[in-house]
Amino acid sequence: MKKYILKFSEIGIDDIALVGSKNASLAAMYNNLIPLGINIPNGFAITINSYKDFINYNDLRPSLGQLIDLLDKTKFTNLKEIGLKARNLLLNAKFPLELQTDISSAYTGLFGDKDLAVAVRSIAIAEDFPNASFIGLHDSFLNIKRAMPLIYAVKCCFASFYNDSAIKYREDMGFDHNNVFLSIGIQHMVRSDLACSGIGFTLEHETGIQDVIHISGTWGLGEIIVQNDITPDSFFVFKSSLKNNEKVIIQKKLGSKTKMFVYNDNLIDINSTVIKMTPRKWYERFILEDSEIEKLARWALVIESYYNKPIAFEWAKDGLTGELYIIQARPVNRS
Repeated sequence: MKKYILKFSEIGIDDIALVGSKNASLAAMYNNLIPLGINIPNGFAITINSYKDFINYNDLRPSLGQLIDLLDKTKFTNLKEIGLKARNLLLNAKFPLELQTDISSAYTGLFGDKDLAVAVRSIAIAEDFPNASFIGLHDSFLNIKRAMPLIYAVKCCFASFYNDSAIKYREDMGFDHNNVFLSIGIQHMVRSDLACSGIGFTLEHETGIQDVIHISGTWGLGEIIVQNDITPDSFFVFKSSLKNNEKVIIQKKLGSKTKMFVYNDNLIDINSTVIKMTPRKWYERFILEDSEIEKLARWALVIESYYNKPIAFEWAKDGLTGELYIIQARPVNRS
């Protein structure tokens, strides 16, 4: 199974070329920070071997190459047409049985006989430039339940390799389309659709002041913050106060939070989330108690110490258990 699948517990620094830095970072946190008391959801990575074998199994390289050859690489006048045809080639291709079996077995191994939801995130890796940034260019999916919808979501991630913006980015950066590949991260979803979630930084994001932890969030799934569709709650904590056990919260700002991103009750394939209006009694109050803000801030300090750099992180609260989780974290460089 390791040809296509690596559990978080099996991923080390030497596997970045197979699974990408985001998966490697998640795995490193899962393996090293859980013993320090930080809750991190489990998961597994689908390696770039999966994408390569999917392309080769369907002999797609010649057809994809011909499409890219037809691309107007000066003004990109036919980018939408070329992108759509390329994505359809992948969406209509057959999924290798061995890969399908391995993904299904990995999902079952994670949850047993429970059909729990996972997040499915595309992670692009350039063979010659492993640290190149492809953030936001490829598709991700939330609230995917059961093995077959998961396999379809993986195929959709593969197809998103030829999103219009991804094609143009590779052309602009001079990347050979045949030397960039997709890994996929699969992570157990926290039921923040029933509570709240958000992002944070172990510095003041706008000014770069490093003695401040800035936490923001909203009701439901935090992706709505990234889409800039709402004004989140914001909380500011002094690191020095945390270390000295003094009053830590220096400011709280109430956001409007008029919309929320939640699970779709009418779940069909990958159409698994929906935006709805937030009940008035919710958006007129803060999403976190002071004790929860402090807990997240203390966790952020531990993670910052682990990376030895300021970090950006994503967090979520489970509405069923009331537990807080760190979903992702990465070092940030402030110039």
